[in-house]
Amino acid sequence: MTQTEFLNMIVPFKDKVFRLAKRLLISTEEAEDATQEILLKLWRHKKKISQYQNVEAFSMTMTKNFCFDRLKSKPAQNLKIEHSNYEARETPLQKQVELNDSVQWVSKIIEALPEQQRSIIQLRDIEAYSLDEIAKMLDMNNTAVRVNLSRARKTIREQLINTHNYGIK
Repeated sequence: MTQTEFLNMIVPFKDKVFRLAKRLLISTEEAEDATQEILLKLWRHKKKISQYQNVEAFSMTMTKNFCFDRLKSKPAQNLKIEHSNYEARETPLQKQVELNDSVQWVSKIIEALPEQQRSIIQLRDIEAYSLDEIAKMLDMNNTAVRVNLSRARKTIREQLINTHNYGIK
């Protein structure tokens, strides 16, 4: 496999690898390092990669496993979610504060979910993978993925409603 062929295969989903790593590792720097490691591993094993039907799913599984290994190997003392995914220029200050607060609540709620549900939410709702792809990546059956996704969404929805209704979690 030539370098050009390899790049043509990897480039379409390298950003997804980074976003998953960032979601799992929180730190942008850690996620960049993880992404670089994954891409290097893929490059080193480029001859074996062509045998996989879905290289993207394989890469996402590698990323997930690499990030979990990294989290296990070092203390997770400064885990904090920081969202800067949106910037509304015409939105009034009050609305910006409310939106930022909601994003922070959703982040806290997602972080409190069981690991499996957190991963499924990330892959389905943020990375937009199909249920079949998620099932393959997480080595689960399709029904278990759907059930976990439904439970995670229900938990997020209920806790957000409680937060908005009472102002305090």
